[in-house]
Amino acid sequence: MKPTAPVQLKSLRSFFVGGQTTRLEGLPVQYRSMVLNGAPREVNPNGAHMHGQMYVQHYQLAKPTHPLPVLLWHGGGMTGATWETTPDGRPGWLWRFLEAGYDVYVSDAVERGRSSFAMSPHIFKEAPVFRTQEEGWKTFRLGLTFDDDPAARHTFEGQRFPTAAFDEFTKQWVPRWPDHEGLILSAYEALVQQIGPCIVVGHSQGAGFATEIARRLAHVVRGVVAVEPGGMPAEAPVDALPPHLVVWGDHIAASGSHWLGYRAQAERYFAQAARHTTITVLDLPQAGIPGNSHFPMMDTNSDEIFQRVARWTGAHQN
Repeated sequence: MKPTAPVQLKSLRSFFVGGQTTRLEGLPVQYRSMVLNGAPREVNPNGAHMHGQMYVQHYQLAKPTHPLPVLLWHGGGMTGATWETTPDGRPGWLWRFLEAGYDVYVSDAVERGRSSFAMSPHIFKEAPVFRTQEEGWKTFRLGLTFDDDPAARHTFEGQRFPTAAFDEFTKQWVPRWPDHEGLILSAYEALVQQIGPCIVVGHSQGAGFATEIARRLAHVVRGVVAVEPGGMPAEAPVDALPPHLVVWGDHIAASGSHWLGYRAQAERYFAQAARHTTITVLDLPQAGIPGNSHFPMMDTNSDEIFQRVARWTGAHQN
């Protein structure tokens, strides 16, 4: 990348959007130590509980060069850390967007990271789902088989994910709850309404949420970058939609029906959306850039891909 001027922030703040209160009654009272070497005290779960809120961190530049802020939405079982730093320690797309002159909002979706959880099964009705390293290795299209021994793991030829840092990458995974799409979308919708005109960059599950919020709030969302979208709106697009950039990595066919199904679902939706807006597809292998995983923002060529994304966002600032 070309050298850039130092990033100068005007402010760095955090806030929460969404959330609701549920009152619980009739639960047993416990007596537990709650501090280091503390005596047991009453722990009473009966009462009002806040849940469904979403944590957002806002990076405001001293002199932004683009009028629209960028909202970064992570994928399933992940948090906003997705965008901060690559697993092998390089700057993430959060920093690259700041360098490019955008104010940036990074969120931890409802139930993830700093957005907090809720009591289960009293409020969250199901137990959370946890991702294994085996699942992540294959689902994120790093290779076909996983082994505890890094040298024995199958890796796709030309793989651009920094596989030597895979175990470090797994430290940022968090639990997720099935069937919470409504809660998550409610918070995302509140966020966009609060911020106003913006560009949303979503990855995987977050890209699916971004397309749905763009469908609901087409007059507010001015552009969507859908990086490897997983899960799409069920309904046909409305008459007016913002433009979309769709980014696909490599090894989709080699990874089997799971990813073939996700891509087919996305392509059906975008074929409908193309009747109402411009859909630009950046298929990295077809563009002569092979080897990318499900995480282009973490791959070793993340800066090269960012430049292509930034050219698109820079052209959609109306």
